[in-house]
Amino acid sequence: MKRSLLGAALLVLVAAFGTTAQAADLPVYKKAPPKPVEAWNPWMIRLRALGVLPDGNSSSVNVFGIPALSSPNSGLKISDSVVPELDISYFFTKNIAAELILGVTRHTITGTGSLNDMPIGKAWLLPPTLTFQYHFTDFGAFIPYVGAGVNYTVFYNQSAANAGWGVPPFGVLSATNLHVSNSWGAAVQFGFDYMLTQHWGLNLDVKKLWLQPNYSATVNGVIPVTGRAHIDPWLVGAGVTYKF
Repeated sequence: MKRSLLGAALLVLVAAFGTTAQAADLPVYKKAPPKPVEAWNPWMIRLRALGVLPDGNSSSVNVFGIPALSSPNSGLKISDSVVPELDISYFFTKNIAAELILGVTRHTITGTGSLNDMPIGKAWLLPPTLTFQYHFTDFGAFIPYVGAGVNYTVFYNQSAANAGWGVPPFGVLSATNLHVSNSWGAAVQFGFDYMLTQHWGLNLDVKKLWLQPNYSATVNGVIPVTGRAHIDPWLVGAGVTYKF
């Protein structure tokens, strides 16, 4: 009986030792630590080359006492401009953001129709524009967006051409005392970012502004000219994006 008990005990010890040896031979896998999650930052900036493309075809011209030089026989042409532009965006959520664009442009104004390309003057524009956007985030690195908002344009460094110009059959005319009033306008936009990395990307953006300031000038120093300049520019920009 004692021998049977002793044999059984030996078998238990051998089995336990074998199991321990097998367990010691098994490879030990350590669970990799989770990757650190970078804190979400709501700020984004973009630097673009911006083309400002006015559409002055519907501008009104009222030359006091000379209907032949007034609308609809005459209008205004406003030159295009290409400038650098900075925008700053703040994301309230990953889809909804507000964008403020900052830049200045310089434009030349000339007469059309009966005004025979008469130089009117030049002006600088500061057109800060604030839009609220929706960003579509279901397409990977490609992030399109749409937006709408408001623009307030400040006109400064305004100067009349003050140079004689032949306007048949009225002879030589000269514009002086140009003044363009600051103006509010609506804005809509669409565009996209293509993110190359988590922080850097490329951007294409198109905005339409409805900008129609009142203006005044004088012809030959005595004839008042008034009207509304339908600038209504397209803003077409391309550049780089940085997401903080």
